[in-house]
Amino acid sequence: MLELTPEQIAMGLSAMDKSTALQMLAERLQADGLVADGYLAGLQAREGQGSTYLGQGIAIPHGTPQTRDLVHATGVRLLQFPDGVDWGDGQLVYLAIGIAAKSDEHLRLLQLLTRALGEADLGSELRRAQSPEEVLKLLQSAPQELALDDQLIGLSVPAEDFDELVLQGARLLRRADCVGSGFAATLLHGEPLPLGDGLWWLNSDQAVQRPGLAYLTPDKPLRYLDQPLSGLFCLASLGDAHQALLERLCTLLIEGRGRELARATQRRAVLEVLGGDSQMDWPSLCVPLANAHGLHARPAKELVQLAKEFDGEIRVRVADSGAGAVSAKSLSKLLSLGVRRGQVLEIFAEPGIAATALPALQAAIEQGLGEEVEALPTSQPQLVEAEPEELPLQAPAAGSLLQAVPAAPGIAIGPAHIHVHKAFDYPLRGESPALERVCLQQALAHVRGEIEGLVLRSEVKAIREIFVTHLEMLADPEFGDEVETRLKQGESAAAAWMTVIESAAAQQESLHDALLAERAADLRDIGRRVLGQLCGVEEVPEPDEPYILVMDEMAPSDVARLDRTKVAGILTARGGATSHSAIVARALGIPALVGAGAAVLLLAPRTPLLLDGQRGRLAVAPDNAMLERARQEQEGRERRLHEAETRKLEPAQTRDGHAVEVCANLGDSAGAAKAVAEGAEGVGLLRTEFIFMAHPQAPDLATQEADYRRIFDALGGRPLVARTLDVGGDKPLPYWPIPEEENPFLGVRGVRLTLRRPQLMETQLRALLRAADGRPLRIMFPMVGSVEEWRQARDMTRRLCEEIPQADLQLGIMVEVPSAALIAPVLAREVDFFSIGTNDLTQYCLAIDRGHPTLSAQADGLHPAVLQLIDITVRAAHAQGKWVGVCGELAADPLAVPLLVGLGVDELSVSARSIAEVKARVREISLSAAQELAGTALGLESAAAVRALAETF
Repeated sequence: MLELTPEQIAMGLSAMDKSTALQMLAERLQADGLVADGYLAGLQAREGQGSTYLGQGIAIPHGTPQTRDLVHATGVRLLQFPDGVDWGDGQLVYLAIGIAAKSDEHLRLLQLLTRALGEADLGSELRRAQSPEEVLKLLQSAPQELALDDQLIGLSVPAEDFDELVLQGARLLRRADCVGSGFAATLLHGEPLPLGDGLWWLNSDQAVQRPGLAYLTPDKPLRYLDQPLSGLFCLASLGDAHQALLERLCTLLIEGRGRELARATQRRAVLEVLGGDSQMDWPSLCVPLANAHGLHARPAKELVQLAKEFDGEIRVRVADSGAGAVSAKSLSKLLSLGVRRGQVLEIFAEPGIAATALPALQAAIEQGLGEEVEALPTSQPQLVEAEPEELPLQAPAAGSLLQAVPAAPGIAIGPAHIHVHKAFDYPLRGESPALERVCLQQALAHVRGEIEGLVLRSEVKAIREIFVTHLEMLADPEFGDEVETRLKQGESAAAAWMTVIESAAAQQESLHDALLAERAADLRDIGRRVLGQLCGVEEVPEPDEPYILVMDEMAPSDVARLDRTKVAGILTARGGATSHSAIVARALGIPALVGAGAAVLLLAPRTPLLLDGQRGRLAVAPDNAMLERARQEQEGRERRLHEAETRKLEPAQTRDGHAVEVCANLGDSAGAAKAVAEGAEGVGLLRTEFIFMAHPQAPDLATQEADYRRIFDALGGRPLVARTLDVGGDKPLPYWPIPEEENPFLGVRGVRLTLRRPQLMETQLRALLRAADGRPLRIMFPMVGSVEEWRQARDMTRRLCEEIPQADLQLGIMVEVPSAALIAPVLAREVDFFSIGTNDLTQYCLAIDRGHPTLSAQADGLHPAVLQLIDITVRAAHAQGKWVGVCGELAADPLAVPLLVGLGVDELSVSARSIAEVKARVREISLSAAQELAGTALGLESAAAVRALAETF
């Protein structure tokens, strides 16, 4: 991105004419290594095509597309001419900005300059400027226009309190690209101002990228500071851009019209009162821009001149950008959009001129607006060597064994019931807005009634919560407003509804968060249900006998509506283990596999299937012997679980007397007592981030101490291993925004993040130390990848221990980064213990995102490479007399337990419901046999080979 600096500006120059000025610019660009000899010809040719005079005494000379090969590096150089240079047509230039750019890098600069053009006397100010710094100040201090349009209005927003409404406002501003990630936190710390009539004002100027105003109303009556809260203004303040709006708002309040805003039910009504930009009901069309350098000055000027030929308003915006539409007759406004090649322009025209104006503008843009353009790619480019044709997809053959992602444990046997969603056929245009509106309302009412019935019938809390969310989606006023706009433009109810839903789902999928992105399935589930009603498509009836349901991707309602007496198991072609369907399947106790691949959708109906939800295996048309073994295994597992339940309070010792501590993984303080009752010998992993997530804002010292103390009390002297706050990656905190990263799993998370927030980390450590009160406390730091990170965290804790002495404290680290395992011999000299987080260690070791919908089946913790890292860690720890635990999902895998014991792991920490089974598994083995098994596994070539070996043990 181009940025202006004082070093780029030459002051007090003079030139006889434009030709001389262009030569001076070319020489400066060439001397600074930005362009090659010959670029002057490009500057001259560009002026021959049309003047680069921008206005207010500014010109922006630049080369033509034919001279882009002469550009060595993108950059700008500014020349000030106090006496002015005649640029033609009596236009005097006081500041010439020479641009060297290979493509469209200069568009950001044009956006800055077009804001400056709004200054009343900028030209004379630039002429009188005495220093480069003064020139920069003139260019950069121009007031920006306040963003206030449809997307910044939220009506009937679900919110439980003032803070939640504030966060929703910050999200609207973030989505409109007005603010950065730190804005929400600063807004929450602001001082709210009551305006009367239940209206409140809150603003911040921190992390603001462009000024904007969001207005929200809550979905139910709220109070704040013993006053009604009916509406909230959230201002992203930058300069004086909001001044006119604030004056208008004050006038409204003085006139007693504040209630109009507080009671508003339509975003358009709010914008009319406040003077914002409402989305137009005018006819429109979309056309991609093919110009190599984007919508820069020359093509923008062509568009302006064409638009001015029509006697009516024409407006333009970048489609799906969130930015408002600007006048097509204003050069500065068009340049302020910063449109790049490949972006789509959405053009609106008043109904009276739309029939002639829109086709003319579309044709002009497609033809390049006076420039030669290369067509945009419409498909993947052909390679020089033809790619081999993909073999047609075929259904898995009888007797084949497939690997998929384990989503819910258990064994299921039954015929396949293939449920593939049909493609709906519906018209794009409607009969009339009124008729289409009625049809949509009827469909919404029907689906709402269905979901309300599901909520009432659902026995599992997780399912009820999902469907309550679906009801909120149906009631989202933003969906309603956007659909209504499309209905008025003549679209059918089905087309308008699905366009809005698909757009929202695509936006959700684009988020850098696997868990949140998978929630797009919820939106599409709602969309499909409503669309089915609109199209009159009946649901596929389920078979009478128990079956295995096979689908492309399971929606939550598909799972929750199932009869557990009929559905033996669930198999999907796509999806990850963190999807809602997997969560619901586990809650219902239905064995499930996800991410099995598209081929399973081609299975013939009633194909016999054997599904193993624990191992992640699917057998197609298994023979009788395989079926019998599966039934015997299922019966044997049930017997073992029953026996394990009766001995869950006994310690876990191998047959030759080796003790292994079995502890519980906890996410909150309430589960400690249950874990002890299930036989936990302590807490091996307290995920303290879940305690933070349970609060609307960062819990203070007293709140944290109370939570931790409840756990210590429930443990009755048993040790507590607490992991310090581990957020980032897939675990964001809503009140602690974290800057977006290209790959957040490899970015600032875990201890890397908390060390940057020492005050927050010290508060947590202080709370843990105070809550321990002499009881056994083990503190471990997540995502440690270097000795230095460990030492910083250790030293901080030691300083606090001088203030809060401890009788039984150990400090350790999570081993989840391969570098930590590889330098374990060094770390083991300083830490008190290691706890291996196999979930992250596996994904980092194998370079497979454990939430990936298709690759996650290969992210197996029993891969020999992962076992090698565990072995290195254990050997290094034991050499220094330190202990090692495993707290990842691998610790609860019955096949993995003998291997971990054989590798020398001292402690296994699992969910409370798995404690009895893990203890029983330890009692079934001998240490010597487990050590031999582990030694063999370390030399195998794959996770599949290790699992095959473990199954024979």
